Amino acid sequence: MSDASEKSPDSDSRSAILWTDGAARGNPGPAGIGVMLKTRAGAVIVAEGRSIGHATNNVAEYRALLLGLEKALEQGVRRVEVRADSELLIKQLKSEYRVKNPGLRPLFEQAAALLRRFETVRLTHVRREHNAEADRLANEGIDNASP
Repeated sequence: MSDASEKSPDSDSRSAILWTDGAARGNPGPAGIGVMLKTRAGAVIVAEGRSIGHATNNVAEYRALLLGLEKALEQGVRRVEVRADSELLIKQLKSEYRVKNPGLRPLFEQAAALLRRFETVRLTHVRREHNAEADRLANEGIDNASP
């Protein structure tokens, strides 16, 4: 993944920024995911939040990324910049951290496989306050879950 993370997405219509966030209340607890896919100019392509049931925060972070990457591919995006506030997620994908948790391994492998389908990828860790839209969607996913 480290080679792909160095490549820069261009500004054409097949290039996008993917904001993702996962949230778990109680960790583990009721969990939700949020995805915001935007053009480089800032137009929203996809905005989605959903419940994923009972999960840990790290599982929710990966599930959000998987949904976002699938949506980006469905929309024809070929060059993507992923922005997430999970340092663990970004550093594992860049091979800076090992994936020690066996429960995260299959999610990591799915994410790596999806990332390989893009022409270029940039992985960026952002501060939580800079990921407010995806965070809001993840929390709405939890709030709107069926009991």
